[in-house]
Amino acid sequence: MNPPDDPYRIRSYVSDFDAIAAGYRQASDRARQNWRQIADMSYGAHPDERLDLFFPPAASMPAPIHLFIHGGYWRANVKEDYAFLADTICGAGAIAAIVEYTLMPRARMERLVDQVRRAAVWIRENAANFDGDALALSASGHSAGAHLASYLAAFGPNESTMDLAPVRSLLLVSGIYDLAPIANSFLQEELHLTAEEIASWSPIQAEPAYDADRTIVVGGEETPPFSRDARELGIHMRACGATAPVRTIPQLNHMTILRDMAVDGSAMAKLLRDCIAGSRSAA
Repeated sequence: MNPPDDPYRIRSYVSDFDAIAAGYRQASDRARQNWRQIADMSYGAHPDERLDLFFPPAASMPAPIHLFIHGGYWRANVKEDYAFLADTICGAGAIAAIVEYTLMPRARMERLVDQVRRAAVWIRENAANFDGDALALSASGHSAGAHLASYLAAFGPNESTMDLAPVRSLLLVSGIYDLAPIANSFLQEELHLTAEEIASWSPIQAEPAYDADRTIVVGGEETPPFSRDARELGIHMRACGATAPVRTIPQLNHMTILRDMAVDGSAMAKLLRDCIAGSRSAA
């Protein structure tokens, strides 16, 4: 079979795409049964500005807090389908905060970045109310969620200093860090990215806002743009003086790399646990 032309059309490259996505939802249903939770906490005034909290056993309190930001090319998916990550996060003794944001094109990129940042600030300011440790804050994101998560600890070139929550460690999974090629992909028909958005919100043009440990990871079976973006973000961040190792995990594609974050004993679950532990050791 000839490969499809658009390397961002993941469904064309992952034959069991739908089965894996269904597995996310099924595992999330189980996680909601396994962990104490508070759903739909508002971190802002807009109805989309909500997050779900999942809690480890009470003996672990006050607990570190880990934010997860889902992907979907900024225009698809919902937080409820990613509760399965609580299995690793809560299993590591941390509180899982699964964040929702407004989907494009109903909102522009600047607003999405602002929303995830405000979610982190809300967590910092309210942590004591749910036995969380505001000084042990970490975050991860997948695909477009990794793009957004990167701005928890970075400023775009047109931004000035602002209040950011002190996210100590970041795990950026299969992210999109150069928006220019997206404008030439099948996604542009939905996203309508502007030249200003591409220039302002490509993480390979961002500057670290403070000292945070970043781990950039990509699957060995991903399409070329994801490997290229991971490599280029690592080079850029290290040139700016930031800690930003790049890891390639063999035999994982754009869908299985996220699934494995909740597979006990996997390389991805270990990276997630290390990210959480890093937030506590740095606090």
